[in-house]
Amino acid sequence: MGKYILLGNWTDQGAREVKSTTSRSRAAREAFAAMGVNAREWFFTLGPYDVVLTVEAPDDETLARATLALAAKGNMRTTTMKAFGEKEMEAIVKDIP
Repeated sequence: MGKYILLGNWTDQGAREVKSTTSRSRAAREAFAAMGVNAREWFFTLGPYDVVLTVEAPDDETLARATLALAAKGNMRTTTMKAFGEKEMEAIVKDIP
C-alpha cells in the first residue's frame, strides 16, 4: 500500500457548512474505505490548510479516484503528496554513490 499525505482546504461551500465538518469527514472516510483507501489520520488544522490527512491506497489511480469523488462533493480541494517511510527511503537511497 502506498502512503500519501493530503492537504485540504474548504471551498466556499465547505466553509458555509462548517458545522457539518465532522459528519462530512466521517462520510468521506467511509467513502474512501469503500474505494480501497484507508484514511489513517485526519486532522483539522490552523494555518494555510484546513485539513491534513494521512492515507494508504493500493495505487495512485485508486487514490486519484477517491480524491476526485471527494472534490465532486464541492466542500474541499486537496493537494496530494506521495510519502515514503524510513524503510522505503532506505531502499530508495541505498544505491546512490
